[in-house]
Amino acid sequence: MIRDLRRYARQTTIQLAVGALIILFVVGDGLIWVFYGRNSAIMGLLCLGAALFPLILIGIALWLLDWFVKRANPD
Repeated sequence: MIRDLRRYARQTTIQLAVGALIILFVVGDGLIWVFYGRNSAIMGLLCLGAALFPLILIGIALWLLDWFVKRANPD
């Protein structure tokens, strides 16, 4: 059995981030829906999506930088 702790850490980080986003969108927007109604929940989704967009761009930029560095450093 091979133990790759870096792979395990990467998987755990991704799972935690996805879980946090699911909780934010489902629970957060669900509470908006319950207390304020459908139209407010739609606006909440729009605002959450707009806030998530820069984070996605930063993640893509960091992933590309990591890819370039790994490609330039084959060892």
